[in-house]
Amino acid sequence: MIRSLHRWPGLIAALLLCVIALSGTALSMFPALEAAQSPTSAGISVADLASRVQAMEPTVEQIRRAPTGRIAAYYYEGDQPAAAVIDPATGGAIGNADTPALQRWLTSFHRSLFLDDAGRIMTATAAGAMLALCLSGLVLLARRAGGWRYLFSPARGSGHGKLHASIARLSVFGLGLSSITALWMTAATFGLIPEGAGAPPFPSDVSGQTGVNPAAIAVLEQTPVDRLRSLTFPLVGDKTDVFTLKTSDGEGYIDQGTGQMLAWADAGAWERVTDFIAMLHTGQGAALLGLLLGVSALGVPFLSWTGLCLWLTGRKRGRVGHSVPVGEADTIVLVGSEGGSTWSFADTLCGALNERGLRVHVGPMSAFTPERWPQAQRILLLAATYGDGEAPASAGNFLEKLAALPEAPKAPFAVLGFGDRSFPSFCGYAEQIIQAAEAKGWRELLPMETVDRQSPQDFARWGRDLAAVLGLEFELNHQPTPPKSRALTLVSRRDYGTDVQAPTAILRFALPTGSLWQRLTRRTFPGFEAGDILGILPEGSDLPRFYSLASGKRDGFVEICVRRHPGGLSSGQLTTLEPGQSVQAFLRRNPTFRPTRGKAPVLLIGAGTGIGPLAGFARANRTKRPMHLYFGTRHPQSDALYAEELADWQQNGRLASVTTAFSRGERPTYVQDALRSDAAHIARLVSAGAQILVCGGRGMAAGVSAALADILAPQGLTLATLKAEGRYAEDVY
Repeated sequence: MIRSLHRWPGLIAALLLCVIALSGTALSMFPALEAAQSPTSAGISVADLASRVQAMEPTVEQIRRAPTGRIAAYYYEGDQPAAAVIDPATGGAIGNADTPALQRWLTSFHRSLFLDDAGRIMTATAAGAMLALCLSGLVLLARRAGGWRYLFSPARGSGHGKLHASIARLSVFGLGLSSITALWMTAATFGLIPEGAGAPPFPSDVSGQTGVNPAAIAVLEQTPVDRLRSLTFPLVGDKTDVFTLKTSDGEGYIDQGTGQMLAWADAGAWERVTDFIAMLHTGQGAALLGLLLGVSALGVPFLSWTGLCLWLTGRKRGRVGHSVPVGEADTIVLVGSEGGSTWSFADTLCGALNERGLRVHVGPMSAFTPERWPQAQRILLLAATYGDGEAPASAGNFLEKLAALPEAPKAPFAVLGFGDRSFPSFCGYAEQIIQAAEAKGWRELLPMETVDRQSPQDFARWGRDLAAVLGLEFELNHQPTPPKSRALTLVSRRDYGTDVQAPTAILRFALPTGSLWQRLTRRTFPGFEAGDILGILPEGSDLPRFYSLASGKRDGFVEICVRRHPGGLSSGQLTTLEPGQSVQAFLRRNPTFRPTRGKAPVLLIGAGTGIGPLAGFARANRTKRPMHLYFGTRHPQSDALYAEELADWQQNGRLASVTTAFSRGERPTYVQDALRSDAAHIARLVSAGAQILVCGGRGMAAGVSAALADILAPQGLTLATLKAEGRYAEDVY
């Protein structure tokens, strides 16, 4: 419901909202310019101002002060009306008071689209749509972040979804305020808001005298110019006319012969509120706020574009070419997806099962109707999670339908959860499905597994488990469309490991540059940090290989560590690459594998090429927080990667300690052995809040986790607890 309330007003009113927002942004600059150009009137009374202006322009009829502080006088030059901006210090003219033609055009266009009342109704409707978008967007932002308390945490995810959320967080409050004030002002224009007290009745006890000098009128002497709205002079020769004074406090009439206040009406509450609303919306009297609202309005075109892209992506969901009619299927694959990416995994699964003779039907989880699947022998659920454990768009009311069944479906089920570990509720919706299925007594085909950030490796691992359960042989080789890549040119290389038959190289590439258009269209490298992933597209294959970055963009280069594997296509090409040669590459974020903010100690544990991102963390440790490195490799003479840098970083404080383990030295040890030898120190650091980052092969990671579990057990700590607290992360290959 909330997503629909957010989606359709945005899609329907996108163009109109962009037009109104951009014109509003342009208008927000005029009050700021006017305020900057207006001389100060501090300490000057209305009496002083009026006498000075009258001395300079004897035919003056009215003086007005705009909320920006600009003072204008209206008078006659001969028989022609004229207007000028006034310097309150002298009363002299310093400029033309006419509103610039561009400002008049923009104001009329912004308020009514040149369509008078019909246009005002259209712009008010657009403001209502924007308010609905802001309110529903806030709810969706909170869900996406994992709860209201995470609303202002760094945006997670990638692509248009992350960009949409990031811009929305910066502009939603400004857009909401602009929408509310626009609706109020439209209501006031059409008389739907009370006007307030207004002017008092015209007095009947005018003295009939004339000629009082404004400088001698007490009420004008007591009124500072900063509170003035307007002062209208009596008509020359009309003894029944009066001075009309309007201020921020009210409106009244002053006798032109005696200077006495004849009648006064205080400004009403509705009038004060309407004036305040107008100030908020236009920036007249609050130039900085107006500029901030104008900047917020600049987000509307970007939000419209990214929102449209997300919607178009979602429209592509469900286009699976191998699916058979539901009544003929022995295997039902149901997809719960928010942005549409999970459907491509369903297509891969469907194709693999079809090749093994199964008849597969693929559909959304919202179409869950097991009573209409007479031949179904199994039900496979591919379920993504939205925000804080919410159901994704295509899952609809799946849980409600499951709960409403009189009995559990006869066909067993399996759940594969898709999510992003950087979110607090990783695969939370998939876990809700498991709980609901257990409550219903639905038989499980195989235990739930998860896919982190669309990992083909995670998907393939689940596929092997599924194949074993089904008694079939197949491999889920999912090949997502690779992102746009850029050429990286090698500038230097350092070689290790040839003496122990493990050729390894530290490869440093030049940081790619690009034009402004390439940056806007993401055809160049955005910002990146050590621990992020570099995808390499080797020649002869469309399947990218991934390497952890040993550098950040701030370092000015792109660096990775690569070990050559027998028969390895990518590693073979990279380890023979010479300076000046290039490879095609792209970036992938890895926000969960990097030191968290703060001053707590960090334990860096790795082996082999796993030293890459750990070295990058040390290099970036300019604040010299305590970082302790435990590094395992084969031989100190042949493959001690980053040996010189590690010594330098330890000397300058970027590394608090370095402990090495060599499996082919005089006394062969592994990194987990080094951890056990230093158990007391590690236990103290973890008890003090240390974070642990592990990078390297799976065998090493298993040994490290076992050693850490033993070390932390006496403290009552477990790796599961540290993971839940964001204090333990692995980058394992």
